[in-house]
Amino acid sequence: MKHETLLVLDFGSQVTQLIARRVRELGVFAEILPYDAPLELLRSHAPKGIILSGGPSSIYDEGAPRLAPEVLAWCLNGERPVLGICYGMFVMVDGLGGKVRPASEREFGHAMITVDAAKGPMAEIAADGPTQIGHEEPVWMSHGDEVESLPAGFETVAHSRSCAHAAIYAAHKSATGGHGMWGVQFHPEVTHTRRGSALLGQFLDLCSFSRDWSMGVFVEEAVARIREQVGDTGTVICGLSGGVDSSVAAALVERAIGERLHCIFVDNGLLRKAERQQVEAMFSGRLHNPLVVADAGALFLAQLEGVTDPEVKRKRIGATFIEVFDERANALGGADYLVQGTLYPDVIESVSARGPSATIKTHHNVGGLPEHMKMGVVEPLRELFKDEVRQLGLHLGLPESMVWRHPFPGPGLAVRVLGEVTEARCAVLREADAIIIEEVVKAGLYRDLWQVFGVLLPVQSVGVMGDARTYENALAVRAVQSVDAMTADWAHLPYELLGTISNRIINEVRGINRVCYDISSKPPATIEWE
Repeated sequence: MKHETLLVLDFGSQVTQLIARRVRELGVFAEILPYDAPLELLRSHAPKGIILSGGPSSIYDEGAPRLAPEVLAWCLNGERPVLGICYGMFVMVDGLGGKVRPASEREFGHAMITVDAAKGPMAEIAADGPTQIGHEEPVWMSHGDEVESLPAGFETVAHSRSCAHAAIYAAHKSATGGHGMWGVQFHPEVTHTRRGSALLGQFLDLCSFSRDWSMGVFVEEAVARIREQVGDTGTVICGLSGGVDSSVAAALVERAIGERLHCIFVDNGLLRKAERQQVEAMFSGRLHNPLVVADAGALFLAQLEGVTDPEVKRKRIGATFIEVFDERANALGGADYLVQGTLYPDVIESVSARGPSATIKTHHNVGGLPEHMKMGVVEPLRELFKDEVRQLGLHLGLPESMVWRHPFPGPGLAVRVLGEVTEARCAVLREADAIIIEEVVKAGLYRDLWQVFGVLLPVQSVGVMGDARTYENALAVRAVQSVDAMTADWAHLPYELLGTISNRIINEVRGINRVCYDISSKPPATIEWE
């Protein structure tokens, strides 16, 4: 089935993915393409609407990202509605003959806009009925430029204290039925803009979307795609970690091809406490074929001996993982495909391009397979955000304990043991991490957090235990709240809870004499330390 599609053209904003995610929440399939995608590719998607994302550039700078002339003409010819967000609005204004300049007063963070005309994006932004002129609404701003003059046909429909053109609108209709061009200086995709989803919903209505995107529809289409890719006789293996991504991917592929799927759990020696036993118990009786367990901890740890660079760690772990799979696949009689739980944010974070965000780290699920491997790759979740994967898991009948399990990195404790990874250091972190999880669960806060875990630092500090001087490891506790891992805020855990965690770790885990709490958000930090 070909879905009605909204295209998001990415000009480099770190929250571009949130635009697509919000649109999907409203029942419309959204796809992100770089701003410099060729016109033929854009046309092939037959979008009913286009959103131009924000970005870090200034439109008047030399080399600033702009739409190619033919793409600009196609986007802004009135045949389909267009919404420009922040930098995307500047692209629209500049391309249509208006002017943009440095703002006399920059706005970053919370702001109030005032409605000047109850039309276009402002028509129904009020929560309690039709919008009245003069209505004030809280939004989230992040800009250092402003519109100096509007293109012909546009009018200002909202302003803020320091931004004269906070929202603009051109009520254009073409012979082919296209409606309107909007521009907003603020960011409707972030939750800080209280009525942001309502505004995006108005835009989707303007595009005449039927809102045909849902998890039920996705399952039907994904099953059909998997069957088409694998064929009637193809066999598939899946690296089952017990996390939500691999578990949902396995459930979806098994629904498509049944007993032709073989799941392998790799004990890489980098797991959390009792994780292997938990995964074996979790999948007992759930699969057509018994779960195959590969005991490869010694092999992985040998590959990490002397390695401290996080990128080298990830690459060696990834290569070793593939080797183990290659061996197990041959033991099973060979497999044609490998399932990977790649998600949309994984792909975005691992791709460096002029428009989209730069590479932050190599993701363990992205990058393909070594040339010597004969298996194809099945990535049934590649189009989905994490919260969509959880919805999908529940739709497939997986237990909530599995679906709501916190994400765990593919390289495991290797990227939470900073510096060289050894069995002894992993053992220390395992015990500390188990205490953290146990206390957070006991406090009833596990579901409120995106992730909570410990990080063993390559730092030793002086301490006193009893009458003896100690010189042992420092541990950082990391807890964040997020909805999709593209952005994250550090969690304000109760002091009493942090105190209990610290006291237990220092008293119960030999090798740690100091516990710190990480209060960094993403961005500028990442969730994992490596």
